[in-house]
Formats: sequence, C-alpha cells, structure tokens
Amino acid sequence: MYKIITKNLNLWYGDFQAVKNVNASFSENKITAIIGPSGCGKSTLLRIFNRMNDLIEGVRTSGEIIVDQENILDKGIDLVDLRKKIGMVFQRPNPFPLSIYENVVFGQRVHNSLRKPELDSLAENSLRSVLLWDELKDKLHKSALSLSLEQKQRLCIARLVAVKPEVLLMDEPCSTLDPQATQRIEELMRELKNNYTIIIVTHSMQQAARISDDTGFMLLGELIEFGKTDNIFTNPLDKRTEDYITGRYG
Repeated sequence: MYKIITKNLNLWYGDFQAVKNVNASFSENKITAIIGPSGCGKSTLLRIFNRMNDLIEGVRTSGEIIVDQENILDKGIDLVDLRKKIGMVFQRPNPFPLSIYENVVFGQRVHNSLRKPELDSLAENSLRSVLLWDELKDKLHKSALSLSLEQKQRLCIARLVAVKPEVLLMDEPCSTLDPQATQRIEELMRELKNNYTIIIVTHSMQQAARISDDTGFMLLGELIEFGKTDNIFTNPLDKRTEDYITGRYG
C-alpha cells in the first residue's frame, strides 16, 4: 500500500527547475532512500512532501502529491495540519533551548490543552519510542543543549513523534554523527518503520543499502530510477544509476 504518490511533479526556484517530472510511489511502513550527487534535487524533493519549500520566495510547483487520496499541493490544504502529519528531521539536530521535557511536549502544548499527567505520559512514551527514556528519565529538566549529538538527534525525532505524525522525512540525519552513533540511529529507524512511513535523503550509498526497502536515484532534478533497494544496487536498469553506484561519478 502506498502512502505518498507523486504525479508529474515539478518544482522551480525562479527560472531554475530543480525537480523535473517526478513520478514515484512511496510504500507505507517502509524506508525509502533518495540518493544522488550533491545538487541533484533530492533534499528539494523531500521538502516538497510537507511544503517546506513554500517558505522560499519565488518557488512554484506543478503536478500532484497524493497523500491518503488528497493532493497536498492544493491551495486549500492546511499547512499546519500537513506538517503535523508529515514531519521532518534535519541534517543537524536542532533542539530548542529548553529542557528535555519541554522539547518533547512543545508541539502538544502549542496545539492542545493537555493536563500535566497527559504531558508526562506523552514525554515518557515519546522518549521510549526513540530509546532515550532509560538514559534521560532522571534528567528531564536539564537543558536539551547539554546532550550529545546523537541524543539531540533522537530527541528531535521524539519531539516529532509526540505530535503523532504518519510520515517521517529525514534529511541526511546521520551526516554529523560518528559511525557508532550512525549505527544506533539506523537501528532506531528500523524500529520506527513499524509505525511510520520513512523517507530518507542520504549521501551514503552504504547507508541506503543497509536500511532502506526502496531506493530512488536522482540526477539533475530527474528521478532516474526507483525500485526495490536490492534491485537498484545489484541490477540497475539505467547505466547512469550503475555509474553512480560504482563510483564512476558523483
């Protein structure tokens, strides 16, 4: 079953076309990796899915992005609701300069009037979902800025999980982490896909091969090839995909 379907999707920054006629279907409760050389449009594609590009002056899009039978590019879409449903984790962890507890419950404080017992339960469940509860349960009122890089990234994922999204977009979430921390975040992603649809942009083909179910290869704004990760890496259909994967360019 597909969670997100794109149809003839295009995006321009002014006169420059960054995404060209992308057609793809992203499976529910799977990890899809988007790979390609720098500047190929992969992060731009990711940000279209929760309309983050709308914040940039001069951006325009065409085509469709169907999420649960609704085109999220329609003008009447509530962007606040969309960004709760489709949340994003950025390349560099960006916790708020607040306590660990307040970081996790921040979104629910803004959107709902929950009582303290409900917020406490939310904080615990969200931190458990990212395997941080045992580490941090006695430090909830310490500053989130005091955490390690890996813990900050997990906390940002917990903050996202707390508003109950359905899709997690991850833009190179391990690029600032050491190999051991990267391994732990990858293990977390495998756990999270049981409950969420995950789309990850990664510069690491090894990471895409390790953790994703499906992979898309982008080049110069085009989605050159999209399919099962095993097939993309062992039997690509397009020579450009093969050249990139074997290191001939990029």
